[in-house]
Amino acid sequence: MTDLLSDPGTINFGDLPDEVNALLQQGVAAYRHDHALADRLFRQALAAAPEQLPVYFCLYKIHTYDGNLDKARNAAEEGLGVAARQAGWGADWRNWTAQSVIPDGPGRFALYTLKALAFIHLRLDERNHAIEILDTLKELDPAGVVGWPVVAALAEGSA
Repeated sequence: MTDLLSDPGTINFGDLPDEVNALLQQGVAAYRHDHALADRLFRQALAAAPEQLPVYFCLYKIHTYDGNLDKARNAAEEGLGVAARQAGWGADWRNWTAQSVIPDGPGRFALYTLKALAFIHLRLDERNHAIEILDTLKELDPAGVVGWPVVAALAEGSA
């Protein structure tokens, strides 16, 4: 998935029902001029398909961009729970175990969203919580495949 704000064309959200993909595409287009409409479209997609992970991605991204960090955190936490369940992992990320290869699909989404949560917690001035997440990501993704080292560098800079 590409950056919601910079891609002027259609975004490939993966294999989604046509109705959900259409709502996400409309939401991305709307975000450029009407953030509230984008939120409504993404929430409509969520209501129609609460198991589709890209919907959570859209919600936490736009709310992070807008500084609505409580909404961003809530969307990320909900998406993380759905992704963990789909990956066959427990609900508490503190109990996840490292795998030899970073998984695709829901597992990768879960790790990526965990990284996003670390960033959101940093922005909320909840540095200790962000560090706890980053320490877990260091174990789960030692190569930094999902990009957590960038957030870790921000955390170090905010110390």
